[in-house]
Amino acid sequence: MLEVLRAVAPGLDPQTLPPDANLRDALDVDSMDFLHFAIGLHKAFGVAVPEADYESLYTLADCVEYLERKLGAA
Repeated sequence: MLEVLRAVAPGLDPQTLPPDANLRDALDVDSMDFLHFAIGLHKAFGVAVPEADYESLYTLADCVEYLERKLGAA
């Protein structure tokens, strides 16, 4: 997942990103970057991320929980 984030935020340093930080604010990404992040998650994990679920991807911890839930259901 961090590699997907790095694709939209090349300056990402995972050591400085707290798991509860707002991803959009912490990485200074706009809505288009976030869309690319969602697409990247789909490509990397085979998990469809509908726009209605974007609010479930607020923090890094949220993303991990979301993927675990989606992959566990697959």
